Amino acid sequence: MTTIGVIGLGRIGAFHTETLAGLDGIDGLVITDERPDVTAAVAAKHGATAVGSVEELLASGVDGVVVAAATPAHADLTLAAVERGIPTFCEKPIASTAAESARVAETIMCTGVPVQVGYQRRFDAAFAAAKTAVDNGSLGILHTVRSTTMDPAPPPLDYIKGSGGIFRDCAVHDFDVVRWITGQQAVEVYATGSVQGDPLFAEYGDVDTAAVVVRFDGGALGVISNARYNARGYDCRLEIHGFDDSVAAGWDQGAPLRNVDPANEFPTGPAHNFFMDRFTEAFRTELAGFLEVAKGGPVRGATVADAVEVAWMAEAATESLRRGTPVALESVKAKVGTA
Repeated sequence: MTTIGVIGLGRIGAFHTETLAGLDGIDGLVITDERPDVTAAVAAKHGATAVGSVEELLASGVDGVVVAAATPAHADLTLAAVERGIPTFCEKPIASTAAESARVAETIMCTGVPVQVGYQRRFDAAFAAAKTAVDNGSLGILHTVRSTTMDPAPPPLDYIKGSGGIFRDCAVHDFDVVRWITGQQAVEVYATGSVQGDPLFAEYGDVDTAAVVVRFDGGALGVISNARYNARGYDCRLEIHGFDDSVAAGWDQGAPLRNVDPANEFPTGPAHNFFMDRFTEAFRTELAGFLEVAKGGPVRGATVADAVEVAWMAEAATESLRRGTPVALESVKAKVGTA
């Protein structure tokens, strides 16, 4: 018998609950949210057991926990589960800042309790095939990896205000995937951005459009594009270029682009609307992988160590945007004495 708990039933938590309810091998779900009416409604929809608190959920005998609450709660909730020896899946990020992420990761790793972090692109079939092409050497020496994430519209501005900015909230997915794909460590980033939409982005010290160049220790360069305004749809693509070959992921019929070549109808659509429909199968595969972790298997997704490196990249990009100069990752780590 395998029972999984879900903490937090907002947009992603409710989505994860629905995905988990459809997986083979799960015998029960225990769920909670700070809103009792939401907990009751989601439980009724998916045949889950509703409980009134995190403590009650953690004491219920669950075999694994999915932390899908708001970002500021991730660290405390993950540590609470780990302290009870419960394998945990934590939505990104594991903490609000890179320094806190490093401290949380150190505590987790000392316990030996497995924690998987929610970077679902690693489980997308096309992204995984691109990783295989890199790992088997068929591309030769890597020189450039390009990752794009463009949302059809910004999230609520109240969310933006507390998100930590576009690099900590959106670009982290790109940072994770370029690290994972290349197998190289980022050493320096240069970030720039602009605000052409809602002026509140600027008031919050954020941008609605951003670009980042990443220099890796193996010589490869990463080029990352992010935008909050892309009305045609949710755009998420990856290109990997080597001396011998190039591959791409995300160039499917749902790519939200209008091809103006009269001799080529690709892509035929309909365009991907949002990340949840774009990565439905990746989320399913990701959570199926966590089910194996809950049963005693290894973490095959992003680890807490991966999440910490991604957080440092976001920290460096945020500082680079502010300063207008490239920023070495070692410099941001040294500021908090963790170099």
